[in-house]
Amino acid sequence: MSSLSRELVFLILQFLDEEKFKETVHKLEQESGFFFNMKYFEDEVHNGNWDEVEKYLSGFTKVDDNRYSMKIFFEIRKQKYLEALDKHDRSKAVEILVKDLKVFATFNEDLFKEITQLLTLENFRENEQLSKYGDTKSARAIMLVELKKLIEANPLFRDKLQFPQLKNSRLRTLINQSLNWQHQLCKNPRPNPDIKTLFVDHSCGQPNGARAPSPANNPLLGSLPKAGGFPPLGAHGPFQPTPAPVPTPLAGWMSNPSTVTHPAVSGGAIGLGAPSIPAALKHPRTPPTNPSVDYPSGDSDHVSKRTRPMGISDEVNLPVNVLPMTFPGHGHAQAFTAPDDLPKTVARTLNQGSSPMSMDFHPVQQTLLLVGTNVGDIGLWEIGTKERLVLRNFKVWDLSQCSMPLQASLVKDPGVSVNRVIWSPDGTLFGVAYSRHIVQIYSYQGGDDVRQHLEIDAHVGGVNDLAFSHPNKQLCVITCGDDKTIKVWDAATGNRQYTFEGHEAPVYSVCPHYKENIQFIFSTALDGKIKAWLYDNLGSRVDYDAPGRWCTTMAYSADGTRLFSCGTSKEGESFIVEWNESEGAVKRTYQGFRKRSLGVVQFDTTKNRFLAAGDDFSIKFWDMDNVQLLTTVEADGGLPASPRIRFSKDGTLLAVSANENGIKILANTDGIRLLRTFENSYESSRTSEAVTKSTISPISAAAAAATSAGLAERGSSVVSIAGMNGDARNLGDVKPRIAEESNDKSKIWKLTEINEPSQCRSLRLQENMRVTKISRLIYTNSGNAILALASNAIHLLWKWQRNERNSTGKATASVSPQLWQPTSGILMTNDVADSNPEESVPCFALSKNDSYVMSASGGKISLFNMMTFKTMTTFMPPPPAATFLAFHPQDNNIIAIGMDDSTIQIYNVRVDEVKSKLKGHSKRITGLAFSHVLNVLVSSGADAQICVWNSDGWEKQRNRFLQIPPGRTPSSQSDTRVQFHQDQMHFLIVHETQLAIYETTKLDCVKQFIPRDSSAPISHAMFSCDSQLVYASFLDATVCVFNAANLKLRCRINPSSYLPANISSSVQPLVIAAHPQEANQFALGLSDGGVHVFEPLESEGKWGVPPPAENGSASSVPATPAGGAGSEQAQR
Repeated sequence: MSSLSRELVFLILQFLDEEKFKETVHKLEQESGFFFNMKYFEDEVHNGNWDEVEKYLSGFTKVDDNRYSMKIFFEIRKQKYLEALDKHDRSKAVEILVKDLKVFATFNEDLFKEITQLLTLENFRENEQLSKYGDTKSARAIMLVELKKLIEANPLFRDKLQFPQLKNSRLRTLINQSLNWQHQLCKNPRPNPDIKTLFVDHSCGQPNGARAPSPANNPLLGSLPKAGGFPPLGAHGPFQPTPAPVPTPLAGWMSNPSTVTHPAVSGGAIGLGAPSIPAALKHPRTPPTNPSVDYPSGDSDHVSKRTRPMGISDEVNLPVNVLPMTFPGHGHAQAFTAPDDLPKTVARTLNQGSSPMSMDFHPVQQTLLLVGTNVGDIGLWEIGTKERLVLRNFKVWDLSQCSMPLQASLVKDPGVSVNRVIWSPDGTLFGVAYSRHIVQIYSYQGGDDVRQHLEIDAHVGGVNDLAFSHPNKQLCVITCGDDKTIKVWDAATGNRQYTFEGHEAPVYSVCPHYKENIQFIFSTALDGKIKAWLYDNLGSRVDYDAPGRWCTTMAYSADGTRLFSCGTSKEGESFIVEWNESEGAVKRTYQGFRKRSLGVVQFDTTKNRFLAAGDDFSIKFWDMDNVQLLTTVEADGGLPASPRIRFSKDGTLLAVSANENGIKILANTDGIRLLRTFENSYESSRTSEAVTKSTISPISAAAAAATSAGLAERGSSVVSIAGMNGDARNLGDVKPRIAEESNDKSKIWKLTEINEPSQCRSLRLQENMRVTKISRLIYTNSGNAILALASNAIHLLWKWQRNERNSTGKATASVSPQLWQPTSGILMTNDVADSNPEESVPCFALSKNDSYVMSASGGKISLFNMMTFKTMTTFMPPPPAATFLAFHPQDNNIIAIGMDDSTIQIYNVRVDEVKSKLKGHSKRITGLAFSHVLNVLVSSGADAQICVWNSDGWEKQRNRFLQIPPGRTPSSQSDTRVQFHQDQMHFLIVHETQLAIYETTKLDCVKQFIPRDSSAPISHAMFSCDSQLVYASFLDATVCVFNAANLKLRCRINPSSYLPANISSSVQPLVIAAHPQEANQFALGLSDGGVHVFEPLESEGKWGVPPPAENGSASSVPATPAGGAGSEQAQR
């Protein structure tokens, strides 16, 4: 329906309302689906007119449209069921259960059983989850609050909740204008004409009684303008678009292009969202404004809940009784042997740290592998050396540019999965499609140089696939998503060029291609439909059913002449087929799949000859010209049921996802030779690089001797630290050049001392006169702002703006930020109860998307909206008071709260409930850190004790007390802080007497730094964002930069470089924060209320030079057990 037809409906609705045709108004609202009258809906819900409620909803959505819709219908039917039980009308309740609620059993059988069991209770309030159910009226009101939120969040109701702003009686006004125009065309217009009908055009009669000729046919009027300024109100304009002639190669598929594009509606993931039974059966007890209320959503689900199949993310956690089995036709007794040029030998095993979802080899550098995972991480591996060059965690680069639905979904549930990673054809860009709205495009300059290029809020719901193409000789990005659309974006600017609408289900994959200079895109949707599009707005050229009719992907052979698709049905039946493009029919179907695949099968093609698919805990290969299975490779075992696979561009390597977050690289003879050659050349180049770099900063031996008293290193018997990929590596950049540098006695290292303001870039941020001391400090995850919590419970937020001097808008010491406040002028101020905030222990934690901060200053914990500074809610009044806060990395609704009574409370915001209380410390909690790799929580306390807790069952796994150096007596309020290394296996301990790095699983100390007796205590320390450096502040206002690999000092920033001489002795740095993306930037919070941002000079680019290892390489240093005698005191 055209936009004018739609507007005509609104005019009719206004007219009917003004004329008091109330029932007709709502009938037209429902039948047109253009305007959802929330007031009418509320009235019907309050009155319990459930049939009318569902009938009205049916004009806008069906039960299984998306998760929002499913939740809406479930809540209504659940309320109807509970009301029947409350009236003791068992027969009615049974009828509702069977007719209305049984549909949900398909999606959550346990929930349906729980609801059914309510029939056995005399009063359903005996169920613990429903104990707070009040009377019918209040229950309906509570439900309505949730329904309204679900409706507002549901993409199907987008633009349907606001009635257009119209002047009164707009339809009558238009008719009057039309009549006036008709009257002006009368040959003999009469004054005050009498309008008797609207059925024909008005015309004043002739004076002698004859009728005036029709204006349209009156020759005397000549070229009188017709009403051409107003397009006709029909569904289609007078000129239907003429389809462009379709070239021959696509004629069979695209000869009947549609001339009508279909409206796009969002299709979130189907299902109930698998909430826990308590969450589903009871209304949340948190206030309605709480951002974490549990609304299952199509665009905010973890990957395990997405519309993609039952086993996509939990393939690595299959039940122990699911074993690889051999089926007829699946065995290894093939009629012919597999050729040697298939990659079948396991040449490398990598560990990504989270489950790989998508992989892609670089198109030019054959040994570069890009990986995206189920927690939103991006990894870039050099598989020749098994080195991970880049690891990026998911974060929204610019939240202010994101749509409100995305911001809302990230607040409700920050879990994000990667659905697709792919390189551009020349390898200078790569794209990442996420399970929430977002596509991110990075530029790649070689090595580990990965830079942010474009961020696109592409789709409502998940972005299911992404591809690059070159229509009109211009590089574009193609995306598809849960909102049933395909979109084409300019890869340089991010501008949207096309939107293709026509699918009736979420679009699962796209496959761009060209033939004889004709560019086109194939797309598949979750209803099994395949469509094809030219780069125009004339609709789909194809409507075919894919085998399996569910999750299907398509791919061409390398030479572009043969088209294949691979799909899995909802029942687990998988197909690979070759298509006859000219006829749009299946040409051949390949045999050999497991009868019920445990997940969606992925496939790939290589060398114009072979097909491969991950199925039945193995990789299966076919020759393109033979439907029988060629061979099966199990890759030494350890594969998930349906592993993800990806060939390198020349087919010599094959990446395969493995259990326990692993990736196996299979190679043929050429691939093995390539890896060996690359490995040898890599080592050679590193050695020569070391020789080159070792010439930096030669100075006199006397100066070196003056600064080389060294650091006291105490380590466990294993100094080298196991890296993520299983090889023995130090935490940081411990490379062959260290040995080179240390063995070359002519190159003498010197500690970099910064004494003058001109030797670094530092910036003191604009101050607030009410603040006297900065207690806590953090950069926002986006990197464009700094948040501080002062000792008087006030928060300060500094934001950097994007401008000519700061093109990225990121925090920098070169440009001053704005001390930001909302227009309301309010401050974020914590509740202080009856305590003196200056004496309390402040703490805060920032949500991953920077939208919310949770904070406390001795009183209740407050949840603030970072955009408005408004207090969303407060909870947990003291005593005990909160002293440390940490969000669970996988669930923003779970918070670990350290208390001043030495306990740790695991609190679920969604249900306003303390799930566990952990006891093990003897003094207040001063630090908490989660590892999402090890599934543990590490806690530290003022008792100098470290505890490790399992984050699944919350039982304590181990604990250890810090060894305080002899002669050091820590203050009674001494904090012990903990922070995880980027590898999530090791953590930094910060205490006023020492810095230490511990291995988590055994709580072994692997590195330790102890200041000299004469040194000031350490006030705070933190890893740089890449975990290569440690920034530490001392109470004498000195800041030291250490190599994280060995805790050796590389740079010292003295107070004279950033504080005026007259105050430097009285000001102390209390807290330090590291920039989340710039490894060489940090900020310092001071005892006078000031905040300083530090960066090295642009000419230097980094803080000092790495110190040489003593007695050879760092890994050969004999270690002293932690706490043992003989450690040398370190000079600072």
